[in-house]
Amino acid sequence: MSRKPKNLQRRKMIWLSIVLAILLGPLMVPVSTSGTVSNVEAAGKDATFFKSLDIDIHYVQTPVRASCLVEGKTIILIHGFGASTFSWKPIQQSFSPCDTVIAYDRPAFGFTERPLSWKGLNPYSMAGQMQILDDLVTKFANGRKVVLIGHSAGGQVAAQYALDNASKVSNLILESPAILNGTPGAGMAWLTYVPQINHLGPALVASIATTGDALLESSFHDKSKLTGETYDGYHAPLKIKNWEFAFWEFSRADKTNDVASRLTEFEMPVLLITGDDDTVVETALTEKLATKMPKAKLVVVPNAGHLLHEEKPTVFVDAVRTEIG
Repeated sequence: MSRKPKNLQRRKMIWLSIVLAILLGPLMVPVSTSGTVSNVEAAGKDATFFKSLDIDIHYVQTPVRASCLVEGKTIILIHGFGASTFSWKPIQQSFSPCDTVIAYDRPAFGFTERPLSWKGLNPYSMAGQMQILDDLVTKFANGRKVVLIGHSAGGQVAAQYALDNASKVSNLILESPAILNGTPGAGMAWLTYVPQINHLGPALVASIATTGDALLESSFHDKSKLTGETYDGYHAPLKIKNWEFAFWEFSRADKTNDVASRLTEFEMPVLLITGDDDTVVETALTEKLATKMPKAKLVVVPNAGHLLHEEKPTVFVDAVRTEIG
């Protein structure tokens, strides 16, 4: 008679143990960073930063030639996912010597500070990125309109800013922009706030340290253009402490935007440029985008992939200079 209650109690204890293991087990897994230095140390002693949202934003500015009598254009370069100011190195000094050319590292990438907590706007969100870009425009444009050049996910940022701040943008250059392919995982964002998943998140996204090379290689049509310097440049930010934790914060931040629904509203000239062998943001997506933007001009470069400005820098710069004058 007494065995049934004991068996029932034993089963309850087993199920309770299983439930506790599921709930608490992930929280017991240690998660640490592979980074060993600060963002400032990784950037080097000559690196430059400006403050926005109370964090240090890393940027690289091309010096204007002292002999220039007329102020040139202000050109801002916005990199894509997994990239940094390093990506713009092949082209940044190829514009007019009188132009002010600025490349900056978006939060979670390059040598920009990686906060794990903040007051006010989340710097990893689309709203935070809009504020950072606006602060950059205010700092360097001296009240004049700017040329925005955005690559891939950076094209989405550039496009949203141009739509919301048309009076500040003279030209918009979108290179393989990630606009029609949506925001991956947007519908599942709530899962990242489940405590167990949030705890393991940095470990989950850390795989980019090993899988990132495959994405980089798929971004080139001509793989021979990839050098040791290229790999080193993309790997350098992975030395920064807590890069995995910051990348997790970026992954779950709200990047909602309305660019895709406002494609007929651009007031400034728009150049869409892509390689004919882009397999990351497929060439066909940029071509389709051009049909939805009445004022846009489309350039498709033969024998080039997703990182056109790195693979064929001269062709890219010539197309941009033709567009902006």
